[in-house]
Amino acid sequence: MDLSRERAWQLLVSHNKEDAHLKHALAVEAAMRHFARRAGEDEELWGIVGLLHDLDYEKFPTIEEHTRKAAIWLEEEGYPPEVIRAVQAHGWDINGVEPRSLMEKTIYALDELTGFVIAVALVRPSKSLNDLEVKSVKKKWKDKAFARGVDRTVIEKGAELLGEPLDVLIQEVIYALRPIEKELGLG
Repeated sequence: MDLSRERAWQLLVSHNKEDAHLKHALAVEAAMRHFARRAGEDEELWGIVGLLHDLDYEKFPTIEEHTRKAAIWLEEEGYPPEVIRAVQAHGWDINGVEPRSLMEKTIYALDELTGFVIAVALVRPSKSLNDLEVKSVKKKWKDKAFARGVDRTVIEKGAELLGEPLDVLIQEVIYALRPIEKELGLG
């Protein structure tokens, strides 16, 4: 099985065309790679999970279909069960696939958080992650009208699953995304 990033990217773009979805995939990939390095895990594997986690979302965004179609496509492409299950586990609240492994818990915790951190950076004068601090993210966190599409309870539940304080997760996501801020349309 070819678990290369190039192959995963080709699969992603064969099902996704919208710039926002592709940027989100890149953000989650970068965060997953960062957290894999931090945990001494397989960075390539975790990165591919991050890249492919929303494989079906552009075509199948409904609760009934999201992650289920991706699982079928990934199986057809020969991806191993650990990749398929991690992709499904990021949607635990919609499909009941509870995250068990560290990789599954991490994708669950980071998916929504990457989007929130980017949203905070976008409203800053610099539109950059380079000067973004945890306290700025936490201030926006309290504003329920800000990025109301981000389910903060999922992020909190993910932090709890990982046994990480929310502030640490936020800081690490900022660190993870800084090297790719240009690709994300920031900076």
